Amino acid sequence: MTKQHLQLLIDKIDTPIGEFIIVADEAGSLCALDWSSHEARLQKLLQRYYDAFFSTFTLTSVRNPYGFADAMRAYFAGDTAVIDKLPVRFGGTPFQQRVWSQLRRIACGTTISYSELARRIDQPKAVRAVGFANSANPLSIVVPCHRVIGANGNLTGYGGGIERKRWLLAHEQSTKNF
Repeated sequence: MTKQHLQLLIDKIDTPIGEFIIVADEAGSLCALDWSSHEARLQKLLQRYYDAFFSTFTLTSVRNPYGFADAMRAYFAGDTAVIDKLPVRFGGTPFQQRVWSQLRRIACGTTISYSELARRIDQPKAVRAVGFANSANPLSIVVPCHRVIGANGNLTGYGGGIERKRWLLAHEQSTKNF
């Protein structure tokens, strides 16, 4: 099988909690979302998920690819439901994809524990693996890993930092009925 070149489109927007990176493919799906302060991690995730299928990939700066920048601005302005229908494309293992798909089913403004997430994918003993999959999520906010908390109700790790996680949860809870 001959590998092909993958063209990815990138944009950056300002948000109340820092600059945010949006990466889409030419087919119109989101491939990665992360904070500019974690751009190196984003690059590693893209390489990990797409090097197996493509010989190379290029990031081309484009304004508002497929309206995704506008959608993310709307989310930060209070229309939190806008992220629910955005098309996504992620690599990862089949297990990671199951976890990430289940993350999209967590209602805005609510949280669940890692153990509950493991139960929801019918792997109740895989709490640690669920945590690792959650931490490898390439689509911050749209695949809402920030909605997963510790079993004791405490906020636990978030790739963008605990303060951003706290802000996102408060934002979604205050705009639940937008």
